[in-house]
This record gives sequence, C-alpha cells and structure tokens, in this order.
Amino acid sequence: MSEATKLAERAGDQDPRIGLRAVAALRRLLEQLEAVQVRSARMKGWSWQEIAAELGVSRQAVHKKHGRR
Repeated sequence: MSEATKLAERAGDQDPRIGLRAVAALRRLLEQLEAVQVRSARMKGWSWQEIAAELGVSRQAVHKKHGRR
C-alpha cells in the first residue's frame, strides 16, 4: 500500500488527532506533487494559462504560487 493511500485512510479516522495529522501530511504531499508537475509543464513549454486551466485556477494565481521557483 502506498504512503498516500495510508494517509488517505488515516484522514478518515475517528480520532481527530490522527485524521487531522493525515490531512496535513496529504496537503504537503499535494503541494509537492503540484510543484513537480508545474515545473514539468513549464519545461515542456506550457504557458501559465494552460497550467492554470488544468489546475482550475487563474493564470495569476498559478504564476504567483510557482513563478519564482
């Protein structure tokens, strides 16, 4: 079982301490994955607008978040 799957299961735990810790860990993992994919898209010549459309956010939001990296 992957770490992400384990975290997703823990996020539904009845103990809020366990669930909230899992949610926080999933949030960190998601941020890392997004950064990797945005870098990949930019290296392949994607525009900020194309990336934003796939993420469901504005061009300005994605550029502000990832543009300085």
